[in-house]
Amino acid sequence: MAKFITAKEAAQLIPDHATVGVAGMGLSGWAEEVAVAIADNYKETGHPCDLTMKQGSAMGDWKERGMTRLGIEGLVTKWSAAHIGSAFAMNDLVRANKMACHCLPQGVIVNLWREIAAHRPGLITKTGLGTYVDPRIEGGKMNEVTTEDLVELIHLDGEEYLFYRSFKLDVALLRGTTADENGNITFENEGPINEGYAVAEAAKNSGGIVIVQVQYTAQKGTLHPKDVKIPGALVDYVVVATDPNACWQTEGTYYEPAFAGNIKKPLKALPVIPLSPRKVITRRCAAELKKGDIVNLGVGIPSETASIVSEEGYIDDIMLTTESGSFGGVPAALPNFGSAYNAEANVDHGSMFDFYDGGGCDLAVLGLAQADEDGNINVSKFYIPDKNDPTKKIPRLTGPGGFINISQASKKVVFAGMFADKCKEEIQDGKLVIIEEGKGRKFLKQVEQITFSGKYASTSGQEVLYVTERCVFELINGKMTVIEIAPGIDLQKDIIGQMDFVPEVSPDLKLMDEKMFMETWGGLSM
Repeated sequence: MAKFITAKEAAQLIPDHATVGVAGMGLSGWAEEVAVAIADNYKETGHPCDLTMKQGSAMGDWKERGMTRLGIEGLVTKWSAAHIGSAFAMNDLVRANKMACHCLPQGVIVNLWREIAAHRPGLITKTGLGTYVDPRIEGGKMNEVTTEDLVELIHLDGEEYLFYRSFKLDVALLRGTTADENGNITFENEGPINEGYAVAEAAKNSGGIVIVQVQYTAQKGTLHPKDVKIPGALVDYVVVATDPNACWQTEGTYYEPAFAGNIKKPLKALPVIPLSPRKVITRRCAAELKKGDIVNLGVGIPSETASIVSEEGYIDDIMLTTESGSFGGVPAALPNFGSAYNAEANVDHGSMFDFYDGGGCDLAVLGLAQADEDGNINVSKFYIPDKNDPTKKIPRLTGPGGFINISQASKKVVFAGMFADKCKEEIQDGKLVIIEEGKGRKFLKQVEQITFSGKYASTSGQEVLYVTERCVFELINGKMTVIEIAPGIDLQKDIIGQMDFVPEVSPDLKLMDEKMFMETWGGLSM
């Protein structure tokens, strides 16, 4: 039977040098009150120290809550995660080479827990081949002090795979909504189900401990067994939170019942986006959709594709999904990314990535931060001018999140983004007009880190498009090829002249649908 303790007592249970696993996305699943206690205990006593943290998604609110709480030198010395951008204090330690850090694919991390629980040696997958995670390139290592090899190239039946090794998990630090007196945990106010059960079983079968923070308690025997997401048999300690700020459902919302599936919120239509170059991009992405498609939309411009589909009257003809596990409904944008309004179904985090990795996603629309002549995309690591010394460049680290899994396995992938960084453009009389050229180029000779491999996509026969407001590229025979150009844009001056490489140009170069540059499109057809 689980023991009910305080957050401070929970922090004191974590031994020095422990490997600690967490589950969730944003603030969903994050045990904030326990994390605060861990940081406070370290400041007071120097313990626990030398921790290794393991996480899947970004954990935090991009301010002070979340994994960034543990960004104190010496408290955590090793960190493996899919996304590290929201934990500023931890990120600073990685950039200063005071913490070792691997950034691995989100779907790999959330499913590796099951391999650990079953005492299997690790996870074998093609996910990550040809990217910076591939040990022939960077092995997922994000700085100079990261030397441990977590990924190995292997061959099975003449084919290449990556082998991600299992490890011993000492502590599972999780969050649910309610615990009964036996420690059974429900998630009724959470959005995603997340991978909490898998992390708990991994810790339990490793001989470790499971700590779960909750908001409410219930009498034993009163919770419906199908509502229990983490059985009490796996839970050693329960912390009932005393601070409401430790119980936010997402990084931007304390509680939205529609995210938890507890109500269906009236959604007559998504907001109509004003006409802009950005809207042109999302319209062109929407044009790739087919009736019945199962779709994943990334953060930023890609997420606005849903608004276009709604505006055109086809939102019920596709199935929108999120990597956190929702099918149907309307995925929420930042700061609630990972949740969905009115989902039809929610599965656990790992199961969704099983579905994605097997090719279940028909179309993914993802971000375009950097692209190169081989069709590679970078969204995980960039070099930016140092504010203290503009002549030097320092790394800006984010990690891939679910990008590697989704981009590599989807039947078709569309990368969407503005052609140049910080350019000023307008749409005038159905044409794109460049007011001021961009401050930085996105189409480089070679990306600074390979998050998506164009070469791997070419060998697998995947259909890949790169959609900007100025033009559309397609990866044809391993070459970036301009296939469409916006009205009002000069191919040489506005496109090729603003790239660090010369792309191929299709002999059948077309004009982008001119109606996409009008107030009303009406051109989507399924």
